[in-house]
Amino acid sequence: MQYRTGIGFDIHRLVAGRPLFLGGVEIPYDKGLLGHSDGDVLIHALCDALLGALALGDIGEHFPDTDPKYKGIASSQLLKTVKGFLDESGYKINNLDAILIAQEPALTPFKKQIKQKLCPLLDIPDSALNIKAKTNEGLGAIGNNEAIACYVSASLVKI
Repeated sequence: MQYRTGIGFDIHRLVAGRPLFLGGVEIPYDKGLLGHSDGDVLIHALCDALLGALALGDIGEHFPDTDPKYKGIASSQLLKTVKGFLDESGYKINNLDAILIAQEPALTPFKKQIKQKLCPLLDIPDSALNIKAKTNEGLGAIGNNEAIACYVSASLVKI
């Protein structure tokens, strides 16, 4: 069997006046992530991990923040496009492992809901996606509740 792996990372600043979206789910909170799109760091890191595994560059190359058609777009729409690249590649997702890093809000209560949103979009079983929620122990911009970040590892297998 042929395997490919990719790693994705994203970080966005938390600001007042925007909704907080993670994994396509709106999380109740008084701040949201600043970005050209909805700022969903989980989906952005997921897109980068899949694009990396496919050797297709990164999210900024495919969906530049200078293009007005992506202004305010739901990141799930970007993920659908990346899923199309995956479908054309002859590979399928073996597994995905994500680490969401936020001091606040607590994200563990939303992991199941996020998986219920992402698994159908990616056409994978629940067992192929793992999500971990971590704090930054009060350190740095994330620890000071100024940002949220995400890492994703993707493993693909040849169909």
